Amino acid sequence: HVQLVESGGGSALAGGSVRLSCAASGYTISTVCMAWFRQAPGKEREGVAVISPGGNTLYADSVKGRFTITQDNAKNTVYLQMNSLKPEDTAMYYCAARSGLGCTLVDRYYKNWGQGTQVTVS
Repeated sequence: HVQLVESGGGSALAGGSVRLSCAASGYTISTVCMAWFRQAPGKEREGVAVISPGGNTLYADSVKGRFTITQDNAKNTVYLQMNSLKPEDTAMYYCAARSGLGCTLVDRYYKNWGQGTQVTVS
């Protein structure tokens, strides 16, 4: 049974930091693309960051230089370190996994999703 569980969301002040975690079960994260997406009220879901099985990363322009995606294979967990937060980073953040070639920030290619964790920046 494949499951992704996010944690670490909450409230932060602008300029602050938050670290999100995504614990995976049912498969090994080092063999799949692991990504973070977010969705703000009234807006479409957007890709934030993705890490490939080889450790290559890709970021949305809006978070480049501020967010970092990493993975701990021993814990089968992916992290999103968010620094220099802005109010526009406020959203529900989702972890997603995709097997196969091509690690992308396009959500329709992802089959497995977590339940989401809210991040609010004021």
